[in-house]
Amino acid sequence: MSETARKTPGVPDANRWKALAFIALAQLMVVLDATIVNIALPSAQTDLGISDGNRQWIVTAYALAFGGLLLFGGRIADLWGRKRAFVTGLTGFAAASALGGAATNEAMMFGARALQGVFGALLAPAALSLLAVMFTDAKERARAFGIYGAIAGGGGAVGLILGGVLTEYLDWRWTFFVNIPFAIVAALGAYFVIREPEGGRNRSALDIPGVVLSTLGLVALVYGFTRAESSGWGDSLTIGIFVASAVLLLAFVVTEARVKAPLLPLRVVTDRNRGGIYLSLGIAIIAMFGTFLFLTYYLQIVKGYSPIETGFAFLPMIVGMMIGSTQIGARLMTRVPARTLMGPGFLVAAVGMFLLTRLEIGSSYTGLILPSMLLLGLGMGTAFMPAMSLATLGVEPRDAGVASAMVNTSQQVGGAIGTALLNTIAASATTSYIADHIGSANSRSQQQLVQLEGMVHGYTNAVWFAVGMLVLAAGIVVTLVNAGSPGTGSVAASGDGAEDEVPVPVITH
Repeated sequence: MSETARKTPGVPDANRWKALAFIALAQLMVVLDATIVNIALPSAQTDLGISDGNRQWIVTAYALAFGGLLLFGGRIADLWGRKRAFVTGLTGFAAASALGGAATNEAMMFGARALQGVFGALLAPAALSLLAVMFTDAKERARAFGIYGAIAGGGGAVGLILGGVLTEYLDWRWTFFVNIPFAIVAALGAYFVIREPEGGRNRSALDIPGVVLSTLGLVALVYGFTRAESSGWGDSLTIGIFVASAVLLLAFVVTEARVKAPLLPLRVVTDRNRGGIYLSLGIAIIAMFGTFLFLTYYLQIVKGYSPIETGFAFLPMIVGMMIGSTQIGARLMTRVPARTLMGPGFLVAAVGMFLLTRLEIGSSYTGLILPSMLLLGLGMGTAFMPAMSLATLGVEPRDAGVASAMVNTSQQVGGAIGTALLNTIAASATTSYIADHIGSANSRSQQQLVQLEGMVHGYTNAVWFAVGMLVLAAGIVVTLVNAGSPGTGSVAASGDGAEDEVPVPVITH
């Protein structure tokens, strides 16, 4: 790449497609890590002697660090340079994964998971913001975000498959060790291939009060939901944590409105389109994360699938996401308004979710679960692709990292809420069903049948709630997201730092 091209804002990077391969590989590693460990949880718990009361920290330690530090990680990428943040995040994630795979006790495991979350919070927004500043042509941007969106959406299901294979044929420790080659290849590739456009860094001082308030507020919010799942919504400490979270996040918003160089410039979230994207994505993820968990338990406990069979059972969802993201979303994004892809996408996913309300103990995989997964994947893939692109479209390069971090934050918080909320709904419905029916069970086999029926009854009750969440997400998109199809011109910069602006596709209203 010539020096002139490298230094001229708006000139496409000749290595951008090679860079996409390494960015996509890193994104796959982060996303699949959210589910790959779930499959290995029982084996790791037994080996390390982790109690039932503490096992949730294998998941929670990662979620708290990742969700709490995302905004900070996004701003560090803006200040420090996205390539440097990306490579550092990958290196740290690999080291934390090695520590987790070598864990000999629960403290070492929990520490490794927290470190994975810390470096994931640096890596994830850097990856998305690199795409935002490297792909400025509307059609190329659509293709790039189509690939990225498919991975972001389908990576969790890939994690279930890979987790099943590794746990069944090797050892649970390989669900951690497998990250190391991913990270090394992506880091080396990024180091030699990625060239950031110049003039896109945010040179302002770091907003320390904003960092402290946002981190504590988000950690409290995520922890509140994870605690509510285990201790109940009426628990006094749980309520106190939610109140503290609300106070901290309100103080954060007030601070950001007043400081000269805010961690999260309010212009990023008050934009009607971006605000609608963040809100609808978070709500849709609430529905998806809980359903992943229910289907995993249903297939393994009720249907008797092995971990690897469970993983492969999710393949139709991956196929649907790939088709929706790369074939529908990417092809139509430059031709039609984003909301005409996202709204129907969420509704198609809602139809797939609706099919799961018919789950029974004897339900056929091919007759019910397979078509449901295909529709879920197709709908979410179609909606995710324009959402990922629009969330960073038109944002000033100096804010690209923190705008990208907000996408990840909405997903992470949505995942925490979804897991806690849907599990609570399911557990309550299961308990009520078993209490009402166990009296008529005269034998041990009948009691076991009632318990399984209660479990499935709980799942279907929670799935009804998930259907409502997806319909609500579609409604938010239609109401708030008013962007048309991206053109190929460039949008003028606004506000301070306009001279640093990199041309990006126009949003027509």
